[in-house]
Amino acid sequence: MITTKLRILLIEDYKTDAELIEIQIKSFVENFEIKIVDNLPDFTRELLSFVPDVILSDYNLPTCTGLDILQEAKAQDPNIPFIFITGTIDDDEMAANTILSGASGFILKKHMNTLAEKLEPLFKQVVFNMIKQDELREKIRKNKIAVNQIYDYLDKIDVDTEEQKININKIRENIDLIKLQEGEKEK
Repeated sequence: MITTKLRILLIEDYKTDAELIEIQIKSFVENFEIKIVDNLPDFTRELLSFVPDVILSDYNLPTCTGLDILQEAKAQDPNIPFIFITGTIDDDEMAANTILSGASGFILKKHMNTLAEKLEPLFKQVVFNMIKQDELREKIRKNKIAVNQIYDYLDKIDVDTEEQKININKIRENIDLIKLQEGEKEK
């Protein structure tokens, strides 16, 4: 059972399929919030306001295709996990194209009764990546705190000679260079 809270954005035009997918998710995710839309404008709005952890999408929709949805998702966040749950991807070439376009996976609706088994490992990977990113963000936060403490310490040092002033300025320049490099890594 996955206990980490997940925010799921589901793009599905059939209410029954959306309900079945939600029931399957409940069987292995303890705490989740799900938003359901069926068109590209609503998807874009929810993508920006809801900020999901994972996207599940049908392939054939009334006003667009799943690839349109995937392209919009990847334009907003190239790393967001995107899984097709569809009855359409039934040939190998179309399945390969979805993966090459950036989808994390696809599951056929004809396997709806075993959807939980197929989704659970994909969701566990999503949670693992979320935790890993949280750890990285925490390390960056702690590094920034340390740098600020060093700056504070340097500001309080009583400088007696010109050589000491030069050395302190070199330390500040090196710290600024490190901060610049860290800022580029975050992007």
